[in-house]
Amino acid sequence: MVNDPIGDLIIRLKNAGMVGKRTVVIPHSKLKLAVLEKLKAKGFVGSVEKKGKKVQKSIEVDLLYGKDESPRIQDVKRVSKPGKRVYSGVKSVFPVKFGKGALLLSTPKGILTGDEARKEKVGGEALFKIW
Repeated sequence: MVNDPIGDLIIRLKNAGMVGKRTVVIPHSKLKLAVLEKLKAKGFVGSVEKKGKKVQKSIEVDLLYGKDESPRIQDVKRVSKPGKRVYSGVKSVFPVKFGKGALLLSTPKGILTGDEARKEKVGGEALFKIW
């Protein structure tokens, strides 16, 4: 059993990219699916598909690579952990790696990137930074 499903998700994506895999299969949850949809919108992953039915649901994610075959996901940093939750107000949400990365937040309006949270003027739990 995984105690930190978001940490598990981002590390699976990073590790699969580092070894050159094209797809990753991840156990399904609504939170993971919402996070992956945001990563897809920001261009960090390709297609995101739900597979299976009932108990055996999973999510299949296509990874993206650059022209030199380097993975699009270079690194990730978990901000809020199960033992220590970190909340950010709208004034403390800043760009990651000069705008080349993204901060994902869990807000009352759903999972948002840092840019979207600033536009919506809403803060929340800072999940992780990705670049």
